[in-house]
Amino acid sequence: MIVCSCNVISDRDVRETVTTRPDRPSVASVFRNMGCEAKCGRCVRSIVAIVDQHSAARLDESGGNGDCDSCRADGLAA
Repeated sequence: MIVCSCNVISDRDVRETVTTRPDRPSVASVFRNMGCEAKCGRCVRSIVAIVDQHSAARLDESGGNGDCDSCRADGLAA
């Protein structure tokens, strides 16, 4: 499915890009890795959702507790 019609990027392209990275990439870094940049911005939510899905799957595989960095920081601050 095409997630970015401006750059003709599919969900498969985004998934391949995020799986090659050891960290949780930003949307801008996903675009940079694919050699393009966001134009109209309508695809950002879809790309964030794909990155979140990939991060959650990686966390499940590593046995993480599912908390994001902000949630862990809130817990430490309390």
